[in-house]
Amino acid sequence: MENKNSDIHRYDDIIQLPHHVSKTHPQMPVSDRAAQFAPFAALTGHDAAIRETARLTEEKAELDENAKMIIDEKLRFVQETLSDQPKVTVTYFKPDEKKAGGKYITVSGSVRKIDMYKGLIIMMDDISIPFVDIYDIEGEIFGNRDYEIL
Repeated sequence: MENKNSDIHRYDDIIQLPHHVSKTHPQMPVSDRAAQFAPFAALTGHDAAIRETARLTEEKAELDENAKMIIDEKLRFVQETLSDQPKVTVTYFKPDEKKAGGKYITVSGSVRKIDMYKGLIIMMDDISIPFVDIYDIEGEIFGNRDYEIL
């Protein structure tokens, strides 16, 4: 085994020499040098997958037949008054594109069209809402009309 005192003087012959700088290759920027030692993410996308799994969604509430009839009646009334560009507030369920469930959204504005063939209510700002996803419709146009659940 070597003597530890000899290790201390191992580089005495080169320690005072000037630092070599290449004349043909440009020096690497400090930011690039640091990147060489950055941690390596072996599981690319793993963090995104964890965030997606943790993201909460709501379940769609199933309306009973009476609530569906009230929404149908309100949609018919909106269609009858379409020339007046009725202002309504619609709460509807928007399914999540990536996983089960979704969220409830409430939009307010004037109705441009009721498309009975496609089953859509189309607002002036081009938001299309499927009838089957509507949870509630409110608005001054309904006034004193009685929409009681039977």
